[in-house]
Amino acid sequence: MHRVLTAAARFMALLGGALLTAAILVTVVSIVGRALDSLFHADWLEAVAPGFADWLIALGIGPINGDFELVKYAMAFAIFSFIPLCQITGGHASVDVFTSMMSVRANRVLRLFADVLFAIALVVIATQLYGGFEAKLRSGQTSFLLEMPDWWGYVICIPGAVLSAVIGIYLAAERFRELFTGRDILPGDMEVEE
Repeated sequence: MHRVLTAAARFMALLGGALLTAAILVTVVSIVGRALDSLFHADWLEAVAPGFADWLIALGIGPINGDFELVKYAMAFAIFSFIPLCQITGGHASVDVFTSMMSVRANRVLRLFADVLFAIALVVIATQLYGGFEAKLRSGQTSFLLEMPDWWGYVICIPGAVLSAVIGIYLAAERFRELFTGRDILPGDMEVEE
């Protein structure tokens, strides 16, 4: 089960990385387009070549319309697509100064407590995200420039949120097994196995 969830988490992270890369490209192209648009509308260029700016803009050279809306949706997806891999690999920040002096059993209890809290939080996030999706779907709201339905931003995040919740529940269950059997089931450092 651990390998399957790790593979699914990696896949989600790759999708998130690809969309994040696309968002970066959209941002760069739009910034360059804005700079060119300013240059095209400079007084000296308008005096030398009247109508040149309008011709280039008609060709599509200029800022990307609604770029910030596209980036907003891409960022939301990317965030939720990276959480599953972070969860399954134990990539969250932790301070081990005191836990290194604790017994193995105390560390198991502490890891169980942390994973149960993560599982609860991830399930709450996934259910609230779904509730937000339903509310936006009913409201019919759209984005300002592109007039994309607002619910799209929610629905693209749901797979990552659900996978995160499933992984959180899985880890909490495995930590219970570790505590009650007294043996390590999950990798100790929780890093992804190659």
